[in-house]
Amino acid sequence: MNLDDDDLFREAMGDVTPLKDCANTQWLRAPSTKAPRAQAHADLPENFLTRGFLEVIPLTTPLEFKAEGIQQGVLDKLRLGKYPLDASLNLLRQPVETCRQSLFNFMLEARKQGLRNLLIIHGKGRTDDAHANIVRSYLARWLQQFEEVQTFCSAQPQHGGAGALYVGLRKTDQARNDNRERHAKRSR
Repeated sequence: MNLDDDDLFREAMGDVTPLKDCANTQWLRAPSTKAPRAQAHADLPENFLTRGFLEVIPLTTPLEFKAEGIQQGVLDKLRLGKYPLDASLNLLRQPVETCRQSLFNFMLEARKQGLRNLLIIHGKGRTDDAHANIVRSYLARWLQQFEEVQTFCSAQPQHGGAGALYVGLRKTDQARNDNRERHAKRSR
């Protein structure tokens, strides 16, 4: 039996359900890992995310992180999917090095745009040594290497469940200043 591309796509997407309530959501595309010009590449900071040896996290262990000083309520609200998502990164079936570069570029762009709540889709593996679980284990390490990451946890089923992570970022200095000004005007 010879399936054409449309049939293959329909078959692959058969059990996918659309996201709800995302009319006001801004989605970023994963930045290309190819530099269009040498100068543009030279302006980017060096990717500091670690490579090499990895202790694989068992599938049965849920991913969760809360930076020091962050209240438990913030993580609980994130875990319940109560923060509106600002952007998403899809790392499904990509080589680990591509995931590393894509995540680094995505986080730089999220910081630049002042985004707070992200969804990173890594996929679900059936075994601990499945590619999706390797990427998941690297994500647990890599996300903690960004100062602006204050929390992350597994997503709700409608956003990918155990195959995706919610990531909460700290407010930028500009966002903090804007907040102060907004509250100062109210008290006058």
